[in-house]
Amino acid sequence: MKFPNNILLKEVGPRDGLQNEKSFVSTEDKVEWINMLSNTGLSYIEITSFVHPKWIPALADAVDVAKKIKRKPGVTYAALVPNEKGLQRALEANIDEVSVFMSASETHNQKNINKSIDDTFKVLRPVVQEAKANGKTTRGYVSTVFGCPYEQNVSIEDVIKVSEHLFDMGIDELSLGDTIGVGNPAQVQRVLDELLTRFPADQLAMHFHDTRGTALANILASLDMGITKFDAAVAGLGGCPYAPGASGNVATEDLLYMLNEMSIETGVNQDLLIAAAQWIEEKVGRTLPSRNLQVAKASCETRA
Repeated sequence: MKFPNNILLKEVGPRDGLQNEKSFVSTEDKVEWINMLSNTGLSYIEITSFVHPKWIPALADAVDVAKKIKRKPGVTYAALVPNEKGLQRALEANIDEVSVFMSASETHNQKNINKSIDDTFKVLRPVVQEAKANGKTTRGYVSTVFGCPYEQNVSIEDVIKVSEHLFDMGIDELSLGDTIGVGNPAQVQRVLDELLTRFPADQLAMHFHDTRGTALANILASLDMGITKFDAAVAGLGGCPYAPGASGNVATEDLLYMLNEMSIETGVNQDLLIAAAQWIEEKVGRTLPSRNLQVAKASCETRA
């Protein structure tokens, strides 16, 4: 297999992680946690979502969070934006990067966004264009690339169609999501074989959920295909409110451990990341799935 010398970790825990939590993490705690993450060496943190609080109440404090964090030079602070109204709030909060989202599956798109795929294109195009007019970089998420909780299989043709439309709008980067964690390395290679003939590798990122324990294997397959950008969530937080059965994202510290052992550079400090994982686990009040977090906790108990 072919591996790069360095990769870019994109931390999505404060948004994709917390959006699915039943217990509300206070604004002050969100801010403190993001500040902790800023000091780990991460250069990209997706901090919140400007989706209407009715749909994602866990992130109802998006503007306050974005305004209160301590911004560290060299760190991109991104947020999810669903429409032009959400964009205005994001611009008010001075978000660095605007992320738009949709699904490759018609049914999941209807459940998640309450619109058809074609109608979603019409909503997102002005968001991307206005964001860029305001000097923001833009990112597109495509959900259910490797499988849908409603339609099961998703055709590569549907993935290509959505991806081409998003790039045509002007997005700078595309994140390909295994929303329910059903992908496998052979499937990842087949999908990337098609997409890499159309889009450069440096404009693609991978977003794997670890529902069935295959996220790291899928990341290895992606690395071998030349992908160097990966989304992850500290402590393995995450899930999708509109994808039954979806579990958390690949844990950032689990991915970081693997990369460190492979001598692939990330610039991220493992100890500080584990500390941030322990901290948020206490705040959400439940045991989180990160394997390296559990190892660290067990080691502390043994020393005690």
